[in-house]
Amino acid sequence: MSMIRPTILPALLLALLPLAPALAASESIVLGMGCFWGAERRMSEIPGVLDVESGYAGGDAERVGYRDVLSLERQIRGGRSDARNHAEVVKVTFDPARVSLERVLIGFWENHDPTQGDRQGNDIGSNYRSAIYWTDADQRAVAIETRDAYQQALSAAGYGPITTEIAPLSNYNRAETYHQDYLTKNPDGYCGLGGTRVAYPGEPAKPRPQPLAADALDRDRQLIVFEAEDCPYCKAFRTEVLAHWSSDVPVVTTFSSEPPSGWTLAKTLFATPTMVLFEDGREVARYTGYQGDKERFWKWLGFQILTPEQQKIAFEQGTERAFTGSHLDEKRPGVFVDPITGAPLFRSDAKFDSGTGWPSFFNPVEGAITLQEDRSHGMRRIEVRSASSGIHLGHVFNDGPPPTGKRYCINGNVLTFVPDPE
Repeated sequence: MSMIRPTILPALLLALLPLAPALAASESIVLGMGCFWGAERRMSEIPGVLDVESGYAGGDAERVGYRDVLSLERQIRGGRSDARNHAEVVKVTFDPARVSLERVLIGFWENHDPTQGDRQGNDIGSNYRSAIYWTDADQRAVAIETRDAYQQALSAAGYGPITTEIAPLSNYNRAETYHQDYLTKNPDGYCGLGGTRVAYPGEPAKPRPQPLAADALDRDRQLIVFEAEDCPYCKAFRTEVLAHWSSDVPVVTTFSSEPPSGWTLAKTLFATPTMVLFEDGREVARYTGYQGDKERFWKWLGFQILTPEQQKIAFEQGTERAFTGSHLDEKRPGVFVDPITGAPLFRSDAKFDSGTGWPSFFNPVEGAITLQEDRSHGMRRIEVRSASSGIHLGHVFNDGPPPTGKRYCINGNVLTFVPDPE
């Protein structure tokens, strides 16, 4: 067994002494704000907060982990258990000399929506409830005092009653290591809408983005992308999809969580980005979240704007009957584009009459298509897909004219023709 030399021990003790008062002076309170990933990051940004730890608290079981909480919640929602589940929480440790408990709780109230009951944003279940778990009577008093003050501000802004559970701390469990500092390790994590934007009484008013002006939009059909300022997924969607937008569907972005005046959302927005398709000023469909899955987004949009016949071709590799599709006789100068994305596929000067009954081309626009083997129907063919949306277009054969010798046999019903400007 190794020994610490006597001359070293006093030095070590002196080095550790300054830490003791700081640790002794710190205070902790446990808060539930929905998913603990976002709560951890938001609470850690408050000056004077020393540490924020993700965990579980407020349930009946003494020891739980992530899978236990999810499993019990499924049982509760399925009517198979009446046990009380734990909430996802954060244990906030702070220095009272630098920040008061009231200030910590102001950050708590302002950084989530405490009126939603057993949910927070897109996350639904009692494990996502809003909660304050106190450890002494002083914490309880401040929790109630700040709740009542914030209720006045929320009521004035049109929100309902606060549903936050305020109770003594029970059965706290530290969450698994991979949940700690999650958004630091995974910066593209879940993006919420950042609370209600209602300021706590006496705090500076938070700028509230104004809804879009309805008269600047297309009331017949309009896609609106609802974003948040601090949202990596929103930035990715802008870069990967919006930056190349040429679809016939008009699109606009907004930081407001409210629809244009006179327009209606089917339900509250819970996460960003959320893409909402409006027709006649009413929501008809929405797509929530983006994780680099462009093809999935375009498929969602395709199901909203394509006819059933087009959908069968685009998403089920269907084929229109010969001589029945669109654009068979189209000879004007122009370009044939993807019906969802608007991306160019074939120019009309590469079109020829193959006599097959389908629009035929000897060359695509560079980078516009992808090819893959197709062994359906007992045949071995090369399928042609749109590179921008991934939809099925047709097949390519080696019996075309010079200079390529290719015949891109394309379903006319999944082409949109855009004539060249005169």
